[in-house]
Amino acid sequence: MPSTAKADFNKRLFDWLGIAPFMLFALMFLIVPTLYLVAGAFQDADGSLTLANIAGLFTDKILASFSISIRISLASALGGVLLGFFIGWAIVLGGLPAFVRSAVLTFCGVASNFAGVPLAFAFLATLGRLGLITMLLRDWFGINLYASGFNLLSFTGLTLTYMYFQIPLMVLIIAPALDGMKKEWHEAAASLGATTFQYWTKVALPILFPSIAGAFMLLFANAFGAIATAYALTGSSLNIVPIQLYAQIRGDVLHNANLGYALALGMIVVTGISNILYITLRIRAERWQK
Repeated sequence: MPSTAKADFNKRLFDWLGIAPFMLFALMFLIVPTLYLVAGAFQDADGSLTLANIAGLFTDKILASFSISIRISLASALGGVLLGFFIGWAIVLGGLPAFVRSAVLTFCGVASNFAGVPLAFAFLATLGRLGLITMLLRDWFGINLYASGFNLLSFTGLTLTYMYFQIPLMVLIIAPALDGMKKEWHEAAASLGATTFQYWTKVALPILFPSIAGAFMLLFANAFGAIATAYALTGSSLNIVPIQLYAQIRGDVLHNANLGYALALGMIVVTGISNILYITLRIRAERWQK
C-alpha cells in the first residue's frame, strides 16, 4: 500500500511538473503584469493611492474611445458570425467535396492569425485610394469608392479589415459545433412533418445558439484588444481604446502612465466579461453535443 501511494504521488508530481512551464509563463507574462496594471491604476506618479485615474476614464475623450472600440468590435463580430456561420454550414453540412472543407479550414487557420502591419498593408494595397480593387472599379466600371463616401481609414474601413480575421475564426469555432449536429435530429423532424425551415428555426438554431453566442463574445474580445492592425492602418486618426492606451504610456504629449494603467484595467474588465460569457456558453454548448 505505501508503495502504491508513493507511485501515485510520484505520478501526480510528474503531471504537475509537466504543466509547470505553462504556469510559470502565465505567471510571468499574464498574472504578474495584470496585477501590476491593476495596482498602477490606483496610484499617482508618486505611488500614492488615488482614484483620479479611474475618474479619468469617464472623461469625454476616453468614453468616446471606449464607445468607438465597442461599436467596431460589435460590428466586426456580428459580420464575422454571420458570414462565418454560412461558410461553416456550406463546408460541413453542404454538398461540397471533402477537399474543399480541408482547404477552407487550412486557410482559416492561417487567416485568423493574419493581422498587424501585413494585414493593414494588404488592405491599403487592395482598397486604399490607389489600391488594386479601387482602381479596377474606377477604370473598368466607373465606380469611385472614395467619391461615394467610402474611406478605408474610418470606422467602416477598420471594421471591414477586422472581419478578415474574424470570419475565419468564426469558421474554426462553428465547424465542430456543426459537426456535432446529429443526422437523426433532422430525420426525426422530417418524419413529424417539419420543413427544413422549421427544423432550423425550432431545432438546429436553438441547439447551436450557445455556440454562436459564445463565438460572438470571443470575436468581440478579439477585436476589442487589437491594436497593431488599427495603428498601422489608421495611425491615431481613429481614437480606439488600444491606441489611446498606447498614446498614454509611450511618452508623447499625452503621457500619463497611470491613466494608461486605468485604461488597461478598463480593457481587462470588458474583455474579461466577454471571455467569461464565452466560456459559460461554450460549456452549455458542449452539453448539447454529448
